Formats: sequence, C-alpha cells, structure tokens
Amino acid sequence: MNAQRTERREDIVAAPSRFPLREIVLFGALLAVILTIYMMMGTAYSTRMLVEASCYAILALGLTIQWGYAGQFNAGVMGFVALGGFSAMLFSVPVNDAFWGTELPGELGRVLLYGMAAAMLVYGATKLDRIGVPKKLRTVIVVVLAVTLYLVIISMLRGVTGEIQSRAGFIGGFGLPAWTGWIVGGALAGGIGYFIGHICLGLRSDYLAIATLGIAEIIKAFLKNSDWLTRGTATVSPLPWPTPGPSELGFTLARALYLSVTAAMIAVIFFLLHRAYHAPWGRMIRAIRDNEISASAMGKDINRRRLEIFVLGCILMGVGGGALASFNSLFDPNGYLPLNHTFLVLVMVILGGPGNNLGTIFGAVAVYIIWLMSEPLALFLMQGAVSIGEGWFGWQAPGNLDSRALQARVFVIGLLITLVLRFAPNGLLPEKVKHHD
Repeated sequence: MNAQRTERREDIVAAPSRFPLREIVLFGALLAVILTIYMMMGTAYSTRMLVEASCYAILALGLTIQWGYAGQFNAGVMGFVALGGFSAMLFSVPVNDAFWGTELPGELGRVLLYGMAAAMLVYGATKLDRIGVPKKLRTVIVVVLAVTLYLVIISMLRGVTGEIQSRAGFIGGFGLPAWTGWIVGGALAGGIGYFIGHICLGLRSDYLAIATLGIAEIIKAFLKNSDWLTRGTATVSPLPWPTPGPSELGFTLARALYLSVTAAMIAVIFFLLHRAYHAPWGRMIRAIRDNEISASAMGKDINRRRLEIFVLGCILMGVGGGALASFNSLFDPNGYLPLNHTFLVLVMVILGGPGNNLGTIFGAVAVYIIWLMSEPLALFLMQGAVSIGEGWFGWQAPGNLDSRALQARVFVIGLLITLVLRFAPNGLLPEKVKHHD
C-alpha cells in the first residue's frame, strides 16, 4: 500500500496556477443535480438531504486529513461518530429528576471514584520494578490486581446501574445547548483517538486499521448495552436542536437554518485545514507520509506528528457525529453501521480525492445524494419493469419491491467505487502538491 501511495504521489505534477475548469464543471453539475432534486422531491426533503450531506462532509474532512494528509487508514469511523452522537444526547436531553432527585447520583459517583482509584493503583503497580521488584513478579502482580479490582468494580457498578434502570429508566441528560455536546463529543472522540494512536501509530498501518475497527465495535457494544446511560435499544428521542426546530419555524425554514449552521462549520474547518495544509506543519506531515525515513533523518518526531493528525481527524468525526445525531433528533446505538458510517465516508473521500479538502466536500455531497436517491430511482425503474412485464408477458409482480430498491443502494455504491478506482484512482479532484525548486 505504501509503495502504491508513493507512486501516486510521484505521478502528481506540480502545475502552475490554472483556471479551475474541472472544479467549476464538477460543482456546476452537482448544483444542477441538487436543483433537479429540489424540483422533483420538494424543498423540505431536499433541504434535509443537504443537511445530512453537510454532516457527512465534516466526517469526510476528518478522514481525509488522516488518510490523505498522513496515510493513516481509519477503519473505525463509526465508533467516533457514535461517540459524537452519544455526547450530543447526554448534554442536550432534559434533566431526569427521577435520577438526580435521589441518592443514586452519589452512589454512582462513589463507584466511579473507586474505579479511578483502582486504575491508579494498577498503574502504580506497573512501576514496581523501579523499587527493585523483578519484572516477572511485577507483571504477575499487575495482572492479578487488575483482574481482581475489575471484578469488584464491575460488581459494584452493576448494582448501582440496576437500581438506576428500575427506578429512573436512565440517568437522562444535562439539559444544555446541543452545541456543547458537539464540542464534548469531539473532545471525547479525540481522547479515544489519542489512546488508539498512542498504541498503534508506531506499528504498521494494518495494525491501525484493525485497532480502529475493533474499538468502533467495542464502543457500539458498550453504548447498546448500557441501558442506564443510553437506554440501549430503546433509543432516546427527541434530541433538541441548537436552532429553532420545525415546531417553531416549520420543516423547510428550520432545516434551512440548521443547514446554515453546518455550512458555517464546514467553511471554518475548510479555512483552518487549508491554512494548515500549506503551512510548514502541513508540508512536514506530507513529508512523513511520502518518505518516513527521510523525514526521520531530518529530525522530525514521526510518531508525535502522526498522533496529532490522527487525533485531529477523530475530533472532526466526533463533531460531525454530534451534529448528525442532533439533526436526526434520535440517538440509537443500533443505528450506527459500518456500511453507513465508515464505508460510505471512505467512498466519499476516494471519489473526491484524498488530501484535497475541496474534493472531499464535493465527494461527500455527491456520494450522499447518490446513496439517498438510488433507492427511489431503483424503485421507479423496478415498477416500470413490473408494469411492462405484467402487461406484455403476464409476469407476476414480486411483493417486496421496496426492500429490493433499498438494497440497490449497496449495488450502486459498489459500482461507483469500482468505476472511480478504475478510471480516476486519485479521485475526481486529486491532491495538488506544489514542489519548490
């Protein structure tokens, strides 16, 4: 993979400033498609589509700086998106007096403090070799102590969480503005990303992919089974918006206002990433990506810079996940799927062009429109084929056209990624690297 990426970078020719004809044509075609959808599907539906596409654009920008800037393949985007959605739910849902008005918060806090003390005790045990304890004996002590304390803390936590579920349902939220959950979601995703990157970024890239994929599934399983915290499969709804909702402004105007918020977020992120990309920091990140040995010989701290870019990408994924959950006004741990929240984002980056922020935004909007509109288009074509078959040949129409049309999404996205990899492996808007003599 590294050899292919190096060859791809060498094929990029530093062209002088030119008229952005390709960008104008592609975005013009995309605008024409959007206007056509507005005329066919209506304003409310089309605006909702654009809001969701803009949230996915934030996720795709997070992935393109990891994969495009630094060559880090993150196969667990879904987990960081789920963390952002969880934070948006936790901070924006109204306060649950059935929980906070009892002694349960104190009991839960006590168990959490015990857990922190246990973690510190285990960490201290890992340093016993500094006072003369043999390393093998230290390892045995750490393992036994960790297992014992884990069983004790889990037993205490299950007792408290069982009481929370039976008496209050779940802990509820903090009743704060939704945007606070987005910020905390980004910080939480960045913290988990730091933990993963600190362990795996010094290894080969395939280890990072395996680790992120596993962590994403662990996060989803934790959120799905923690009924006391997230209501699990029962879901939490409605989630408040950071802007006036449809009940106040109507569906179209409320969604348009929400779209303006996400569009402003994308503009700020794009500006900051553009400045960083063309700054010495960005050139250093690309140098590490293209030739790690040479960058290390120049005295660059490879692992530290890799960790920076990985955490930054995870932060954007957490923020985008929070914005998406708030807009859908629903937090459902079962709704986070690798196909929808990892593979689809990967296709967006591949189509637009890894490392090209403008191309990533184009790819996010274009792929989401294809993903969303392939179902009604496939249903229309199937119904037409059924009508012809019944009228001309006497065929019996199947009764599950809706589900078959829904499955057409996967076929269309698979066909799209195949065509892109065959005819435009660098994306429709490839990364432009300027070489200075």
